[in-house]
Amino acid sequence: MSRSSKNLEERIARTKEVLKEDLNTVRAGRANPALLDKVMVDYYGSPTPLKNLSNISVPEPRTLLITPFDPKSIGDVERAINAANIGITPNNDGKNIRLEVPQLTEERRKELTKTTKKMGEDAKVAIRNLRREANDNLKKSQKAGEITEDDLKNDLDDIQKQIDKAIKEIDDMIAAKDKEILEV
Repeated sequence: MSRSSKNLEERIARTKEVLKEDLNTVRAGRANPALLDKVMVDYYGSPTPLKNLSNISVPEPRTLLITPFDPKSIGDVERAINAANIGITPNNDGKNIRLEVPQLTEERRKELTKTTKKMGEDAKVAIRNLRREANDNLKKSQKAGEITEDDLKNDLDDIQKQIDKAIKEIDDMIAAKDKEILEV
């Protein structure tokens, strides 16, 4: 496996990881701590990820329980959740914050599947851009006489196989998320 092929593989893996993180933030009607991954709390003047300031648990299938490590920060945590605009109103009891994940309507489910499909398309475009970049680099190497025409053809085939595999994995990730969203 050539060095450029290994680099391409790492960049494809990063693209899939970003897609996975983005899909985790899509609310599927079930309580999932990943919903709060992008929530930043203004903690003593510096933005800090919520998961670094509190314990997040799922006591019931539709409930997230947030217990701040510092009880004085509960107001800041509540403000940050409201500001994050995740579509859930926090309930503060003085020690914990409860987030009740509402049941999704059929219309909202369809909107969310459109959103996930767009995320998948964006990831596929990124993967195709990686392919184009890798192919261009190989063609430049061949023109410069660094690799033979046969090597170029073999490397281009290898790249295409990696891209096809990555796109299939992305399609599978989107299908799994859509199934989760549409599940009542």
